[in-house]
Amino acid sequence: MKKALSLLAALSLMVSFTACGNDTPTSVADTSSSSKADSSSSEESSEPAAEGTKELKIWAFTTEVPGMVDKYMELNPDFAKQYTVKPSIIATTNGEYQPALDAALAGDEVDMFAAEAAFVLKYTQGEGSRYAAPYEDLGIDVDAKIKEAEIAQYTVDIGTNPDGKVVGLGYQATGGAFIYRRSIAKDTFGTDDPNTVKSEIGPGWDKFFEAAEKLKAKGYGIVSGDGDIWHAVENSSDTGWIVDDKLHIDPKREEFMDLSMKLMENGYHNDTQDWQEGWFADMAGTGEKQIFGFFGPAWLINYTMAGNCGRQVDEDTGEVVKDENGKEILGTWGDWAVCEPPIGFFWGGTWVLGTNASQNKDAIGKIIEWITLDTSETGLQYMWANGTYAPNEDGTPGTKDAVASNVVMKKSNGEVDFLGGQNMFDVFVPANEFANGKNLTPYDETINTAWRDQVRQYTSKQKSKEEAIEAFKQSVSDTLSIDAE
Repeated sequence: MKKALSLLAALSLMVSFTACGNDTPTSVADTSSSSKADSSSSEESSEPAAEGTKELKIWAFTTEVPGMVDKYMELNPDFAKQYTVKPSIIATTNGEYQPALDAALAGDEVDMFAAEAAFVLKYTQGEGSRYAAPYEDLGIDVDAKIKEAEIAQYTVDIGTNPDGKVVGLGYQATGGAFIYRRSIAKDTFGTDDPNTVKSEIGPGWDKFFEAAEKLKAKGYGIVSGDGDIWHAVENSSDTGWIVDDKLHIDPKREEFMDLSMKLMENGYHNDTQDWQEGWFADMAGTGEKQIFGFFGPAWLINYTMAGNCGRQVDEDTGEVVKDENGKEILGTWGDWAVCEPPIGFFWGGTWVLGTNASQNKDAIGKIIEWITLDTSETGLQYMWANGTYAPNEDGTPGTKDAVASNVVMKKSNGEVDFLGGQNMFDVFVPANEFANGKNLTPYDETINTAWRDQVRQYTSKQKSKEEAIEAFKQSVSDTLSIDAE
């Protein structure tokens, strides 16, 4: 992945918190999360439907989901004879996707659409949920399929409407792990074994900071910046930002201020900000001090860390560049591993929804079921997990990613070169179980930005803790007209 693409993708990720991309496996979205950046312009097919076919109107913020629809058509030629796809792709980068989607939904111009973690609740449980069709109305035996596929519960919770009906599911698993440097683990703890490392850094923050002190004694930082622990804190909280229509600061989220100050005052990090140059430098091991690890899902490994680890690849040949001594320039590539984090969490993801107004519910249901619930080797999730959805030019598997179905991951090969050959699914299957999807609100993106800003002002000693909290409450009130408890 080119550095420029990674940086541009980061800008999108910083806004959207999921990982997503073009027609190759990504996300996110990460924007949630992105292996390739969102386009800043919209793309809409203007080709008329083929004679005798029905038009499927697909809305998304990258080409990822429309690409999946194309793949389904390719694998099901009889289906493809009956339907023509009309994609509308508008990037989230400039806040353009939701207004355009809302207008199309109001005009009954959408059959199926994608929504990412930053705003999915608007369409599953909020004001936009009136447009989302229950999966059962699309002809999907959803309860049985969810159980059969062992779909991560947090994705089900997020995709369930106020009536208890599932209206959206994801295809990725974005449960988080702790991603750490093997060489630093060996130097500090005597081993890089994930089972040992997870016991060194957790469970709980007390163990994590004990590990931070051991790492400091060796000259290492445990994380790059306080943003690295935020998603673990945010998504392990018992309640979200809004309770009974008022701004609520969960005690675990308030504790983030103390955790951040502890990182700062003890020099346990490089005080970087996520999605900025210093953060990327720590992935490559070129920051102020060597950093032990990052908190994140599989997409952070595949679409952010892999492209910023310092490994140099020839753009024309795809081969790793060698230095003057004939040694491959790998940076930190292969020096990483994953283990269970001290606190369970998730970060990002994309949910797929059908609409009540669609005149093609049966067709949309078949596509959505293939994307989100099919556990066979010809289902999207199996291909996504094993790198066969978009293989390399030489036919070898492409990017492997964690998927929503634990059944699929259990029977898939999750060995990744970036992780020194470790099977990442051994960690990401339980990671899905620890994630909590019941503490989100439709306002998280805006509120999180205000919170993170005030926490940084506190840790930099610009404000007291009380002043930072009051400024945070005022900012939310001014921006969203939501009063604090």
